[in-house]
Amino acid sequence: MEILPSASLAPFIKSYTVVTIDKNLDNEVFYPSGYVDFIVNISEGSATTIINGKRKDTPSIELLGHLTLPTRLTVAQGTSVLIARIYPHASALFFSDPLSEFTNYATDMYDVALSENRELYDRIMEADGLANKITILETYFLQQLKKNETRLKKVSVVQALSQQIFLDSQSLDLPALARQSGLSERYIQKLYLSNIGISPAAFTSVLRFNKSLQLVLNTTQSLTEIAYDCGYYDQAHFIKEFRKFTDITPSASRNSLIKNGPDFQQAVNIGF
Repeated sequence: MEILPSASLAPFIKSYTVVTIDKNLDNEVFYPSGYVDFIVNISEGSATTIINGKRKDTPSIELLGHLTLPTRLTVAQGTSVLIARIYPHASALFFSDPLSEFTNYATDMYDVALSENRELYDRIMEADGLANKITILETYFLQQLKKNETRLKKVSVVQALSQQIFLDSQSLDLPALARQSGLSERYIQKLYLSNIGISPAAFTSVLRFNKSLQLVLNTTQSLTEIAYDCGYYDQAHFIKEFRKFTDITPSASRNSLIKNGPDFQQAVNIGF
Protein backbone atom coordinates (compact mmCIF):
# COMPACT_ATOMS: atom_id res chain seq x y z
CA MET A 1 0.00 0.00 0.00
CA GLU A 2 1.45 3.35 -1.09
CA ILE A 3 0.21 6.67 0.31
CA LEU A 4 1.20 10.09 -0.97
CA PRO A 5 2.52 12.71 1.44
CA SER A 6 0.82 16.00 2.26
CA ALA A 7 1.29 18.94 -0.12
CA SER A 8 3.85 20.52 2.25
CA LEU A 9 6.07 17.44 2.14
CA ALA A 10 5.42 16.27 -1.44
CA PRO A 11 8.53 18.08 -2.82
CA PHE A 12 10.69 16.11 -0.40
CA ILE A 13 9.01 12.76 0.30
CA LYS A 14 7.95 10.46 -2.53
CA SER A 15 5.56 8.22 -0.59
CA TYR A 16 4.70 6.25 2.51
CA THR A 17 4.48 2.50 2.03
CA VAL A 18 3.46 -0.35 4.29
CA VAL A 19 5.12 -3.66 3.45
CA THR A 20 4.06 -6.91 5.10
CA ILE A 21 6.10 -10.02 4.35
CA ASP A 22 3.86 -13.07 4.03
CA LYS A 23 6.62 -15.67 3.98
CA ASN A 24 10.10 -16.00 5.43
CA LEU A 25 12.82 -14.44 3.29
CA ASP A 26 16.35 -15.72 3.61
CA ASN A 27 19.32 -13.86 2.18
CA GLU A 28 17.32 -12.31 -0.67
CA VAL A 29 18.93 -9.59 -2.77
CA PHE A 30 17.44 -6.11 -2.89
CA TYR A 31 18.50 -3.22 -5.00
CA PRO A 32 19.79 0.36 -4.67
CA SER A 33 16.71 2.53 -5.16
CA GLY A 34 18.29 5.96 -5.44
CA TYR A 35 16.22 7.06 -2.42
CA VAL A 36 16.80 7.24 1.33
CA ASP A 37 14.30 5.19 3.37
CA PHE A 38 13.10 6.01 6.88
CA ILE A 39 11.77 2.71 8.19
CA VAL A 40 9.54 2.05 11.21
CA ASN A 41 8.97 -1.55 12.33
CA ILE A 42 5.26 -1.55 13.21
CA SER A 43 5.07 -5.27 14.01
CA GLU A 44 6.55 -7.87 16.31
CA GLY A 45 8.49 -9.27 13.35
CA SER A 46 12.21 -9.08 12.75
CA ALA A 47 14.48 -8.39 9.81
CA THR A 48 18.20 -8.29 9.09
CA THR A 49 20.03 -6.40 6.37
CA ILE A 50 23.40 -7.61 5.14
CA ILE A 51 25.41 -4.84 3.52
CA ASN A 52 28.92 -5.61 2.29
CA GLY A 53 28.85 -8.79 4.37
CA LYS A 54 27.92 -6.99 7.61
CA ARG A 55 24.69 -8.09 9.32
CA LYS A 56 22.47 -5.51 11.01
CA ASP A 57 19.21 -6.36 12.77
CA THR A 58 16.44 -3.92 11.89
CA PRO A 59 15.72 -1.72 14.95
CA SER A 60 12.49 0.08 15.85
CA ILE A 61 13.39 2.99 13.56
CA GLU A 62 16.05 2.75 10.89
CA LEU A 63 17.47 5.06 8.26
CA LEU A 64 18.63 3.17 5.19
CA GLY A 65 21.03 5.39 3.30
CA HIS A 66 22.01 5.24 -0.34
CA LEU A 67 23.21 1.81 -1.39
CA THR A 68 26.04 1.20 -3.84
CA LEU A 69 27.06 -2.24 -2.58
CA PRO A 70 25.55 -5.75 -2.79
CA THR A 71 22.79 -5.95 -0.18
CA ARG A 72 20.79 -8.88 1.15
CA LEU A 73 17.68 -9.18 3.27
CA THR A 74 16.44 -11.79 5.75
CA VAL A 75 12.93 -11.26 7.15
CA ALA A 76 10.60 -13.25 9.39
CA GLN A 77 7.11 -13.97 8.09
CA GLY A 78 4.54 -11.45 9.31
CA THR A 79 6.96 -8.55 9.64
CA SER A 80 5.36 -5.20 8.74
CA VAL A 81 7.20 -1.95 8.23
CA LEU A 82 6.13 1.60 7.46
CA ILE A 83 8.55 3.24 5.02
CA ALA A 84 8.90 6.92 4.21
CA ARG A 85 10.78 7.11 0.91
CA ILE A 86 12.70 10.40 0.72
CA TYR A 87 13.84 12.00 -2.52
CA PRO A 88 17.64 11.93 -2.83
CA HIS A 89 18.04 15.71 -2.85
CA ALA A 90 15.88 16.21 0.28
CA SER A 91 17.40 14.01 2.97
CA ALA A 92 19.57 16.80 4.39
CA LEU A 93 16.40 18.65 5.37
CA PHE A 94 15.48 15.94 7.86
CA PHE A 95 18.78 14.63 9.23
CA SER A 96 21.61 16.68 10.67
CA ASP A 97 24.64 14.51 9.91
CA PRO A 98 26.31 14.65 6.48
CA LEU A 99 24.36 12.16 4.40
CA SER A 100 27.58 10.36 3.49
CA GLU A 101 27.55 9.07 7.09
CA PHE A 102 24.49 6.96 6.19
CA THR A 103 25.69 5.62 2.82
CA ASN A 104 25.77 1.82 2.57
CA TYR A 105 24.56 1.57 6.13
CA ALA A 106 21.36 0.79 8.01
CA THR A 107 21.44 3.25 10.92
CA ASP A 108 19.56 2.73 14.17
CA MET A 109 17.95 6.13 14.70
CA TYR A 110 18.13 5.63 18.46
CA ASP A 111 21.89 6.01 18.02
CA VAL A 112 21.33 9.38 16.33
CA ALA A 113 18.85 10.92 18.80
CA LEU A 114 17.65 8.45 21.41
CA SER A 115 14.95 10.34 23.30
CA GLU A 116 13.50 12.08 20.24
CA ASN A 117 13.23 8.93 18.15
CA ARG A 118 12.05 6.71 21.01
CA GLU A 119 9.24 9.20 21.69
CA LEU A 120 8.40 9.22 17.97
CA TYR A 121 8.28 5.43 17.86
CA ASP A 122 6.11 5.18 20.97
CA ARG A 123 3.62 7.69 19.56
CA ILE A 124 3.45 5.86 16.23
CA MET A 125 2.86 2.52 17.92
CA GLU A 126 0.19 3.93 20.24
CA ALA A 127 -1.75 5.46 17.33
CA ASP A 128 -4.73 3.52 15.99
CA GLY A 129 -4.80 2.89 12.26
CA LEU A 130 -2.35 3.61 9.48
CA ALA A 131 -3.65 7.12 8.77
CA ASN A 132 -2.96 8.25 12.33
CA LYS A 133 0.51 6.67 12.29
CA ILE A 134 1.36 8.56 9.10
CA THR A 135 0.00 11.80 10.57
CA ILE A 136 2.43 11.45 13.48
CA LEU A 137 5.29 10.72 11.08
CA GLU A 138 4.37 13.74 8.94
CA THR A 139 4.36 15.98 12.01
CA TYR A 140 7.87 14.77 12.78
CA PHE A 141 9.09 15.52 9.24
CA LEU A 142 7.48 18.98 9.27
CA GLN A 143 9.24 19.77 12.55
CA GLN A 144 12.56 18.65 11.09
CA LEU A 145 11.90 20.71 7.97
CA LYS A 146 11.27 23.84 10.03
CA LYS A 147 14.40 23.22 12.11
CA ASN A 148 16.56 22.84 8.99
CA GLU A 149 14.94 25.41 6.71
CA THR A 150 18.26 27.25 6.25
CA ARG A 151 19.36 24.27 4.13
CA LEU A 152 16.58 24.76 1.58
CA LYS A 153 18.73 26.87 -0.76
CA LYS A 154 21.46 24.23 -1.08
CA VAL A 155 18.85 21.50 -1.39
CA SER A 156 17.24 23.41 -4.28
CA VAL A 157 20.62 23.60 -6.01
CA VAL A 158 21.15 19.86 -5.56
CA GLN A 159 17.65 19.19 -6.88
CA ALA A 160 18.30 21.25 -10.02
CA LEU A 161 21.62 19.47 -10.61
CA SER A 162 19.99 16.08 -10.07
CA GLN A 163 17.23 16.87 -12.55
CA GLN A 164 19.87 17.65 -15.15
CA ILE A 165 21.72 14.45 -14.35
CA PHE A 166 18.44 12.55 -14.61
CA LEU A 167 17.86 13.94 -18.09
CA ASP A 168 21.39 12.87 -19.06
CA SER A 169 21.39 9.69 -16.95
CA GLN A 170 23.20 7.58 -19.51
CA SER A 171 26.39 9.52 -18.84
CA LEU A 172 27.80 12.21 -16.57
CA ASP A 173 29.73 15.16 -17.94
CA LEU A 174 30.76 16.91 -14.73
CA PRO A 175 32.68 19.75 -16.43
CA ALA A 176 29.61 20.52 -18.56
CA LEU A 177 27.36 20.36 -15.49
CA ALA A 178 29.69 22.80 -13.73
CA ARG A 179 29.63 25.21 -16.67
CA GLN A 180 25.84 25.07 -16.96
CA SER A 181 25.29 25.67 -13.25
CA GLY A 182 28.05 28.22 -12.71
CA LEU A 183 29.47 26.07 -9.90
CA SER A 184 32.87 24.47 -9.63
CA GLU A 185 33.25 20.72 -10.05
CA ARG A 186 34.72 20.49 -6.54
CA TYR A 187 31.74 22.31 -5.03
CA ILE A 188 29.28 20.03 -6.85
CA GLN A 189 31.13 17.00 -5.49
CA LYS A 190 30.95 18.46 -1.97
CA LEU A 191 27.23 19.25 -2.32
CA TYR A 192 26.46 15.67 -3.32
CA LEU A 193 28.45 14.04 -0.57
CA SER A 194 26.94 16.23 2.16
CA ASN A 195 23.35 16.44 0.87
CA ILE A 196 22.86 13.14 -0.95
CA GLY A 197 25.61 10.98 0.46
CA ILE A 198 27.23 9.79 -2.75
CA SER A 199 29.20 11.44 -5.55
CA PRO A 200 27.58 12.70 -8.77
CA ALA A 201 29.21 9.79 -10.62
CA ALA A 202 27.79 7.24 -8.17
CA PHE A 203 24.38 8.92 -8.33
CA THR A 204 24.43 8.69 -12.12
CA SER A 205 25.38 5.00 -11.92
CA VAL A 206 22.42 4.31 -9.61
CA LEU A 207 20.04 6.10 -11.98
CA ARG A 208 21.34 4.11 -14.93
CA PHE A 209 21.12 0.88 -12.95
CA ASN A 210 17.50 1.55 -11.98
CA LYS A 211 16.58 2.25 -15.59
CA SER A 212 18.15 -1.06 -16.60
CA LEU A 213 16.48 -2.86 -13.69
CA GLN A 214 13.02 -1.80 -14.83
CA LEU A 215 13.76 -3.14 -18.30
CA VAL A 216 15.12 -6.41 -16.89
CA LEU A 217 12.08 -6.99 -14.68
CA ASN A 218 9.31 -5.59 -16.86
CA THR A 219 10.27 -6.36 -20.45
CA THR A 220 11.51 -9.26 -22.53
CA GLN A 221 14.32 -7.22 -24.11
CA SER A 222 17.64 -8.99 -24.45
CA LEU A 223 20.44 -7.99 -22.14
CA THR A 224 22.37 -6.61 -25.09
CA GLU A 225 19.48 -4.34 -26.04
CA ILE A 226 19.07 -3.18 -22.44
CA ALA A 227 22.79 -2.47 -22.17
CA TYR A 228 22.77 -0.15 -25.16
CA ASP A 229 19.43 1.46 -24.26
CA CYS A 230 20.86 2.41 -20.85
CA GLY A 231 24.18 3.71 -22.08
CA TYR A 232 26.51 0.86 -21.09
CA TYR A 233 29.46 0.18 -23.37
CA ASP A 234 28.33 -3.37 -24.05
CA GLN A 235 26.61 -6.34 -22.40
CA ALA A 236 29.73 -7.25 -20.41
CA HIS A 237 29.91 -3.73 -18.95
CA PHE A 238 26.21 -3.89 -18.08
CA ILE A 239 26.52 -7.24 -16.29
CA LYS A 240 29.59 -6.04 -14.37
CA GLU A 241 27.80 -2.88 -13.18
CA PHE A 242 24.64 -4.81 -12.29
CA ARG A 243 26.62 -7.27 -10.19
CA LYS A 244 28.44 -4.41 -8.48
CA PHE A 245 25.11 -3.25 -7.05
CA THR A 246 23.40 -6.60 -6.45
CA ASP A 247 25.96 -9.41 -6.42
CA ILE A 248 23.81 -11.24 -8.99
CA THR A 249 23.49 -11.09 -12.78
CA PRO A 250 20.60 -9.41 -14.64
CA SER A 251 19.38 -12.82 -15.83
CA ALA A 252 19.36 -14.14 -12.24
CA SER A 253 17.29 -11.13 -11.22
CA ARG A 254 14.83 -11.78 -14.03
CA ASN A 255 14.60 -15.45 -13.10
CA SER A 256 13.94 -14.52 -9.46
CA LEU A 257 10.96 -12.46 -10.56
CA ILE A 258 9.59 -15.35 -12.59
CA LYS A 259 10.07 -17.75 -9.68
CA ASN A 260 8.69 -15.58 -6.89
CA GLY A 261 6.25 -13.23 -8.59
CA PRO A 262 6.10 -9.42 -8.90
CA ASP A 263 4.65 -8.73 -5.43
CA PHE A 264 7.55 -10.56 -3.82
CA GLN A 265 10.13 -8.70 -5.88
CA GLN A 266 8.49 -5.34 -5.16
CA ALA A 267 8.63 -6.01 -1.43
CA VAL A 268 12.28 -7.02 -1.57
CA ASN A 269 13.19 -4.03 -3.74
CA ILE A 270 11.75 -1.58 -1.21
CA GLY A 271 14.34 -2.75 1.30
CA PHE A 272 14.44 -2.69 5.09
